[in-house]
Amino acid sequence: MLRRLLLLLAALTLLGVAPAPAETYPSRTVTVIVPFPAGGPADITGRVIADQLSRRLGQQFIVENVNGAGGTIGATRAARATADGYTLIVGHMGTHAAAPALYPKLAYDPATDFAPIGLIAELPEVLVTRKTLPPNNLTEFVAYAKANQAKLNMAHAGVGSVSYVGCIMLNTAMGIHPTLVPFTGSTPATQSLLAGQVDYFCDPIIGQMQQIRAGTLKGIAIAAPHRHPLLPDLATAAEQGLPQWEIAPFFALFAPRDTPQPILDALAAALDQGLDDPAVQKRFSDLGGAIADKSRRGPAPLAELVKREIARLTPMLKAAAAK
Repeated sequence: MLRRLLLLLAALTLLGVAPAPAETYPSRTVTVIVPFPAGGPADITGRVIADQLSRRLGQQFIVENVNGAGGTIGATRAARATADGYTLIVGHMGTHAAAPALYPKLAYDPATDFAPIGLIAELPEVLVTRKTLPPNNLTEFVAYAKANQAKLNMAHAGVGSVSYVGCIMLNTAMGIHPTLVPFTGSTPATQSLLAGQVDYFCDPIIGQMQQIRAGTLKGIAIAAPHRHPLLPDLATAAEQGLPQWEIAPFFALFAPRDTPQPILDALAAALDQGLDDPAVQKRFSDLGGAIADKSRRGPAPLAELVKREIARLTPMLKAAAAK
């Protein structure tokens, strides 16, 4: 019997037919890169999703924070990782749409160097200021910013981050050019704002809601079409005369290009199931995020979203950079 099996394997080898692999994905720990420090919006999103993938696929999905350069260091590492499903990344509007316009020597192409798995959520941005800054609403902030832009300091989580893009859009709408102060992520930027070292910051609601509620930072406006139920007293930018400031960055899961399709299918299905979990939906709702509805989930809608956002953001960001 053994002799027959060996002869069969030898024949298959000569014919160029390899036996099917015994490994079932995943068979070991999977690393989920979050390209920003712990505690920020991308990190919180990544940890919720890693937990769901662990539960549904039977192996540990662990978050690794890889900081720097507006998330592009972590994204580059993910793009260059072995395409076997054991390295994934939680990317967002900054790393996967804005970066090409802001980094001329970007080491990856968001549209071609990643295999999209699925959209997770979208989080509207809020404008917050240090507690001692005089303005109390957006109308007052615009007037103050125009009169004091030479000494105004804007915090951001790195060129290309969602905080950078959000505030560049705001600055463009106001017609100002303040001093830009970079940080390695939303958490250190918020800490500097709390210490009164910088003046204002644009960030997804998930990262600033508690500070606004506690009154440790001033909430000036939310960049959404409607007020948010978790911050009902925070007026929208449109209500306050600046309708062009509307931005809700996407957060999504990607794998390196050429990851085998069965692995991508397994990940997309697990992500979809996780987003349907009532506990996950409550978690994102409590944090101010909107989970993607069914029609916008999966690889194909995410691939289109990335292309659409690159086309939308590139002209605006290049124009802002030129100024």
